[in-house]
Amino acid sequence: MPTRTARTAWNGSLQQGSGQVELTSSGVGTYDVSFPKRAAENADGTTSPEELIAAAHSSCYAMQLSAIIADAGGTPQSLDVTAEVTLGPDPKGGFAITGIALRVRGEVEGLDAAGFEKAAQAAKDGCPVSKALTGTTITLDAGLE
Repeated sequence: MPTRTARTAWNGSLQQGSGQVELTSSGVGTYDVSFPKRAAENADGTTSPEELIAAAHSSCYAMQLSAIIADAGGTPQSLDVTAEVTLGPDPKGGFAITGIALRVRGEVEGLDAAGFEKAAQAAKDGCPVSKALTGTTITLDAGLE
């Protein structure tokens, strides 16, 4: 199986410094990162580890769910998946990812609402990114359109 790589170049202190994260395996882009913008409500044109985790989780989950729907005899027409990753204070000091909220809405042939909910939960539990984030509470809101 493949290994994927990203690289970050950082200059300066945590509060005054900034950096750029490069998606080196795909070569699709280089993105600015900054701690003050990471901790602010408005990202103001920068990304963050939490946003990158959200991207990884939503795409992984969509792939896993499409496979589970097919295994259950359904046909996914479309899946709209959002992952919200929250950064907050860690009681032990510093910061931590305090939760991830997955939301999926799907158009699926061959599964009723209960079958879709079962597949959606199985995808949450079986997605490799979910497995990697087991120390974080992951919630799920799933429904058919």
